[in-house]
Amino acid sequence: MEGTGPARTRQRVSMQEHMAIDVSPGPIRPIRLISDYFPHFYPFLEPVLRPPDRHAAASPAIRSAPQPQPNPEPEGDSDDSTALGTLEFTLLFDADNSALHCTAHCAKGLKPLASGSLDTYVKANLLPGANKASQLRTRTVRGSCGPVWEETLTYHGFTRQDAGRKTLRLCVCEDPRLRRRKHAPPLGELRVPLRKLVPNRARSFDVCLEKRRLTKRPKSLDTARGMSLYEEEVEVEGMAGEERGRILLSLCYSSQRGGLLVGVLRCAHLAPMDANGYSDPFVRLFLHPSLGKKSKYKTSVRRKTLNPEFNEEFFYAGPREELAQKALLVSVWDYDLGTADDFIGGVQLSGQASGERLRHWRECLGQSDRRLELWHPLDGVLPQLGNQPA
Repeated sequence: MEGTGPARTRQRVSMQEHMAIDVSPGPIRPIRLISDYFPHFYPFLEPVLRPPDRHAAASPAIRSAPQPQPNPEPEGDSDDSTALGTLEFTLLFDADNSALHCTAHCAKGLKPLASGSLDTYVKANLLPGANKASQLRTRTVRGSCGPVWEETLTYHGFTRQDAGRKTLRLCVCEDPRLRRRKHAPPLGELRVPLRKLVPNRARSFDVCLEKRRLTKRPKSLDTARGMSLYEEEVEVEGMAGEERGRILLSLCYSSQRGGLLVGVLRCAHLAPMDANGYSDPFVRLFLHPSLGKKSKYKTSVRRKTLNPEFNEEFFYAGPREELAQKALLVSVWDYDLGTADDFIGGVQLSGQASGERLRHWRECLGQSDRRLELWHPLDGVLPQLGNQPA
């Protein structure tokens, strides 16, 4: 008989309790991670979406969800820069001779290519600046993941102002001539702010290589032909004029010969004027007011270089008082066969000049038989007094 005993009493169950019983008939299981449902992005995980195990559901033991393994970042975004190897080198700023010496010692742990060996060299650039004008490189060491160069690269005309605002970029590159791979990216690079250098004191480095950074050309130098890439983050405003290059001049008033000796020693970091990224530079000298042909000189031409070395000397006769009233106009040109030569840059030394140019001129004429050498940055505007053909 229904309803006559407590065993026959019908219990009322709420809708919430009914749904809880139907959905979770066994012990509560941990909530799965969202990554468990996307095996495509985590191929190292075992499939977890499988038919339910009735025996496991009835067991009182609680099964834990599978723990995902750490997802390694792609090789291109890895923070472990030691994977590219390290470079050992030494820097010395020779302030007395206005030179920067970079000695490339060796590299360690370079990543070999599919061939299993490397033919490598070190390439150096000063930033900001024209790429080919400041580009130096070591010899190539073949077939080694730990090459040893022990070679010194020297930048002439490096001043204290350069040390305060320039950065040295060193790249370890594979020689494309031996591997027949053109335009191959460097195996790794590093950058050293040169303001950290102490003049006349060598400093050694052992730095991890990094991947190449992108560079950008400043708009102020877009019109120059053959100019290469420039570094965006270290660009300094107002320095476009110095990108024409610089020249090392020596002045000496000879009491024995009774005149001025002008030495054109070398130029550095000249602006490239040819389509190949180089120039064929030579130097013109003009003493104003004009003394006829004796006031004009020209050096020989150095082919396909942005750092020419001349070591040529010229003589202007006259007493010291007379020379003090004149102006020495020095201009650097790119030689072009069959067409007009291209002007690269110039400098004027006279009593009306200023700064280092005025000091160089006055100290030379103020004493006899003492040779004074000084680097001068080139101006991008042709001096009006010297705008005459040689």
